[in-house]
Formats: sequence, C-alpha cells, structure tokens
Amino acid sequence: MDDYALTDGTVWLSRPTTDDVDTIADCCREPSVGEWTTVPVPYHREHAERFLTDIVAPGWADGLPTWAIRESAAAKPVGMIALMRRELGDPSAAEIGYWLTSRARGTGLMTRAVRLSCDFGFTRLALARIEWRAYVGNHASAAVARRAGFRYEGLMRLGGLQRGVRRDSWIAARLAGDPDDPAPGWPADI
Repeated sequence: MDDYALTDGTVWLSRPTTDDVDTIADCCREPSVGEWTTVPVPYHREHAERFLTDIVAPGWADGLPTWAIRESAAAKPVGMIALMRRELGDPSAAEIGYWLTSRARGTGLMTRAVRLSCDFGFTRLALARIEWRAYVGNHASAAVARRAGFRYEGLMRLGGLQRGVRRDSWIAARLAGDPDDPAPGWPADI
C-alpha cells in the first residue's frame, strides 16, 4: 500500500519514520501511555526502532496503516493511531488503536484522528466494521470512541492481555454506515 497522509487542517496523520524514533521513545515513556497500551515498560529507543520495522512497515505493506499524529505536516508526533486486523483472513474488519501524549490531550486531536482513520478505513480499505477496545478504566479513550461514533457493545471479562496479565476490556464498534457523530447507548459510568 502506498503511504497516505491524511489531514483535516487541524490534525495531520502520516507514516512515522526513522526521524521520529526519539520522539516516539520519549512519548512512550509517559506512564499513562504504558498504563493503557501494550507498549513495553520501560520503553527504550530500540523499542521505537522495532516498532517501525516490525509493526509499521509490515502493516503498511499489508494495507493496515499506522500513522503518527501531528499538529502540523512537519511537526513531531504527539501520538499514534493504527488500523489492525482482529482476525487473520478477514479483510472486512479492523481494530483501531491509539495513544496521545499528555500535552496534546483535551485538544480534540484524537477525535479528529479517529474520524479521519475510520473514513479512510471505510472508503479506501472497504471495511465493514472497525472495533475499538480499551482496558476498563480508560475513560479518555472511551470518550474519544463515543464522540467518533462508536457504539458500545459491552464488557469483555479478562478480554485483554497486557504484558502477560489478563484485564477486563470494553468493546465498541463503528460500522461503515454509522455516522461519526457522538453515539448513544454508552453506560453512564464509562
């Protein structure tokens, strides 16, 4: 797959490169990134290098993009967002995963990035379904998913694996025909 940069004029999504390695490593050292994702803890520069070679490059080759989230076309990354296959052999569905540095949170960048990524997935990749999953307690991620049109589907008991430990997870999804407006039906405590 060719590299596709996406923008709505406020957020820019582009493939992370070797020029971003040190920034990625710095961002992933934030405790909140490690708390809610599966990145290695502690996070070192070589983890960022392997991320580019083992995750980003094969993902793009297989039509599953990972983008760096940027505040301008030339800015350093403030986060990452990716579309990933949940099940091998099912090209009609993907899972979305994302993280954002603490300094960029609360700005609306992630909701914009999720909408851009979903639009790309539904139109360019012809996906029928995009799933969102988060460990129970990750209210910030849930708020983004809700604002971007994901509909809550439930609690998966011990449904996630984080560094060898099973954790309860929430799941929501957006279908190709769903609007990207805030979705109803989320529990009040999420």
